[in-house]
Amino acid sequence: MSLAQIRPHIAPTLLLALPVVCSQLGHIAVGVCDSVMVGQLGKIPLAAVSLGISVSTVVMILGQGLTFAITSLVATANGKGDVAALGRLLSSGVWLSTVAGLILAGMGFGVAPLLKYLDQPAEVVALAAPWVRVMFVSFLPLMVFQGFKQYAEGLGLTFQSMLLSLMANLVNALLCYMLIFGNFGAPKLGMMGAAWATLVARILMAAFMAAYVLRAKRLAQYRAATQWLRPDGATIRRLLSLGAPIGVQMMFEMGAFSFSAIMIGWLGATSLAAHQIAINIASVTYMAASGIGAAVTIRVGNFRGLGDAQGARQAGFAAYLITFVFMSVMALLLIGGRELIPHLYNNDPQVLAQAATLLLIAALFQISDGLQVVGLGALRGLQDVKIPSVVALLAYWAIALPFGYWLGFPLQMGATGVWIGLLTGLTLVAGLLLWRFRQHSASLVTPEPVPVASY
Repeated sequence: MSLAQIRPHIAPTLLLALPVVCSQLGHIAVGVCDSVMVGQLGKIPLAAVSLGISVSTVVMILGQGLTFAITSLVATANGKGDVAALGRLLSSGVWLSTVAGLILAGMGFGVAPLLKYLDQPAEVVALAAPWVRVMFVSFLPLMVFQGFKQYAEGLGLTFQSMLLSLMANLVNALLCYMLIFGNFGAPKLGMMGAAWATLVARILMAAFMAAYVLRAKRLAQYRAATQWLRPDGATIRRLLSLGAPIGVQMMFEMGAFSFSAIMIGWLGATSLAAHQIAINIASVTYMAASGIGAAVTIRVGNFRGLGDAQGARQAGFAAYLITFVFMSVMALLLIGGRELIPHLYNNDPQVLAQAATLLLIAALFQISDGLQVVGLGALRGLQDVKIPSVVALLAYWAIALPFGYWLGFPLQMGATGVWIGLLTGLTLVAGLLLWRFRQHSASLVTPEPVPVASY
């Protein structure tokens, strides 16, 4: 596809993506803030946060994947102008998100006692277990927030969730500063202060996002078509049929990163702390690309609802181009700053040296990581979610993790080898999803009729 064909889609995609990118960065900034502040307490608390994030994020991602189906279906219904369907999606999406949040919150009390079986340093597990319990409780308000947020974003209303995410970050940073170190008369809770700060920030996010969707005048016609006490069973089943594969795909991907952290934990607290620094930094650029992926889901879904397959295809490739340029720049920045940035987290020389090495590998997988998440977004807009789940399972769990283990342990490359395995998996997924989008989007474009010669 030529640049001339996709150029008209670049500016609309950027305008839609910018608030989503800021919102996504707001989510990851919570983890960055926690890691930076907890890192000042030493490498053991930082390693404990790494273990806690590795375990809790896998479960959280599964829940969030369910809500991503809301955006795709809302974008398609909005393209068709189907007000009744948008009303059903509002109530059913919020119900599904809330129930999923309750289940996830309860799971934390069963997961925390299992950490001791992961063969991690005992002092790390002792700090991580209570942190995990509080973090799982915070999944309930987070899922409520996600239900309302994904609905609004499906309608192209992305500014509001961005604003709330930024506000929640300010609250989280202030509470972290107070509760971790005991400032402004607050109790000194150490790393647990970060967990409680995140819980409070997520409660506020959920309350304000719900208030916006339930009170905004521009959404009045959709609320009028909503039956809150009787969520539509068919709509919930549709959300589950689309959202469950998305959640599973995301869980496979995040699970690969989490299991990599567990493997690195076998090498000791120093390697695990270095991994947390590097993955925390790399996740910032990933979430920016994830915001572009969310925007392309909306645009491709809208074109699909309008019956414009060519427009959906062009919008997808425009997002690919934007992401390639952005992640290339980020890769150069990580290469240039790999010796300097880790000092924001910790001052242990061994931790800093390992983190700098891992950031070099992170720079190499920036482009693959960005392209695979945008490919997923474009395919979600086409409601193509099952094949990407299979791709993720095979690439990460059948290739990347075994390869990383082989490099890291039998070949004694340590954390570097594990990260090279992740780089391999991301590159495979990016290439396969690009091929899938090209094939699927091309199949939806109606060919021009061939004129019949007359004699």
